[in-house]
Amino acid sequence: MTPRAVRTQQAPQSSAPTRGPAQEQAPAPVGVGARARAGRHFVTAVALAATVPYLVLKTAWLSGSRIGIPDGSVLLEAGPFLTVANAVTLAMDACVILLVLVLTRPWGLRTPAWMLTVPVFTATGLLTPILLGFPGQLLVRALGFGAGPEAEAAREPFLDSWVFIVVYTGFTVQGLALATLFVPYARRRWGGRWQGAVGKRLPSPTGVVAAAAASGALVLGVLFLSRAFGGTVGLSAGQAEAHSAETAAGSVAHAVCALAAGAGALLLAHGGSLRARWPLGLAWVGAAATLAWGAWMLIASLGPQLDRGEGPSAAAQLIYAAQMVTGSLATAVVTRFLISRRES
Repeated sequence: MTPRAVRTQQAPQSSAPTRGPAQEQAPAPVGVGARARAGRHFVTAVALAATVPYLVLKTAWLSGSRIGIPDGSVLLEAGPFLTVANAVTLAMDACVILLVLVLTRPWGLRTPAWMLTVPVFTATGLLTPILLGFPGQLLVRALGFGAGPEAEAAREPFLDSWVFIVVYTGFTVQGLALATLFVPYARRRWGGRWQGAVGKRLPSPTGVVAAAAASGALVLGVLFLSRAFGGTVGLSAGQAEAHSAETAAGSVAHAVCALAAGAGALLLAHGGSLRARWPLGLAWVGAAATLAWGAWMLIASLGPQLDRGEGPSAAAQLIYAAQMVTGSLATAVVTRFLISRRES
């Protein structure tokens, strides 16, 4: 989901001890280590560079610049709320730089687990729907199914179109780069927690939580898919009128995330011979996206409406809350699964 939709989230070798059972590894072929380091340095540089456009734009706007803001835009009269929002989102994107350092520097392996997993979980949640939805929106436009010139001209001015392209391309690159850096880091530090089969069934209370998460995910999945095909549940009149193939792509992305959270939670709770990385990845990504975007949208709904509309309905806010509850339930299952792996 883009801001337009809101208107209508391999570590280097180190002597630090790792957790999990020690594993003997065959010596890497000559040159493999050098190539891996070069690849990691390249991904690190890409991740850092991807933060620059957003940081520059937010800094410029906080400094009073109107770059990318057309005449007549409501952003020119939004007041203190927008200033605070710009400052907060600037700080959030700046945290990506710190996160990249944690994932790539030797001292990053000694970072307390919660200080890393919380921001990684949040970043996963905010960026995943963008990774899924933004390329879909670009594809829709490329195929000629996007909003036509007349529809674009009829919209109230908000931001120049190039701003969306630049910002969301940066977010997409950030998401891919962070995932590329985090997976080998997690394998080195916590590999024993998610390698091998899922294993034994989790205790009955966790199964109940997983079933509740799956039920909520199913309802949300159906809701978002219905929106993709023109459904209007929880949408204001303006949002319903603005429905297009581009907004449908965002709705499909949120449906996929919700369904992934529910399916992953059920698979983790049920146990079995399936490799743990797949249900754990589904549950982690889906829960993070559903929880983070539900919270983000709920917070945004409580502030001034930048599109001068009537604001979100009570039904919309209940949907945001349902996303938060579903994501939280799936997160609880993920947490219980990881604890059980530590205890075994």
